[in-house]
Amino acid sequence: MRHLSYLAVLAGCLICAGWLEPVFKVNVFRRWRRLGLTLLPVIVVFVLWDLGAIAAGHWTFDPEQTTGILFPGGLPLDELLFFVVVPICAVLGFEAVRAVLRRPAGDGDG
Repeated sequence: MRHLSYLAVLAGCLICAGWLEPVFKVNVFRRWRRLGLTLLPVIVVFVLWDLGAIAAGHWTFDPEQTTGILFPGGLPLDELLFFVVVPICAVLGFEAVRAVLRRPAGDGDG
């Protein structure tokens, strides 16, 4: 079970933020292209950042806490998923606050 610790935390994040989608009807997942364009720069920048830190020996991951699936450069799958899950949770939270305050998105698709 320890090898799933990182994934369990990410699943918890999604569970804690995921309910915002249907309850507040924020349509984050329905606007998949917009979400993808939001995630892409985050993923690229932070993957490169992590790969540099791993190569320099400044950053490591406890193999007992991760799945053990590594990408080239030593980046764990779990860390890559972090760069997807956490921004999704942030966008869900942001859009839910906007829905509660009735602030339009300003992008024409409400």
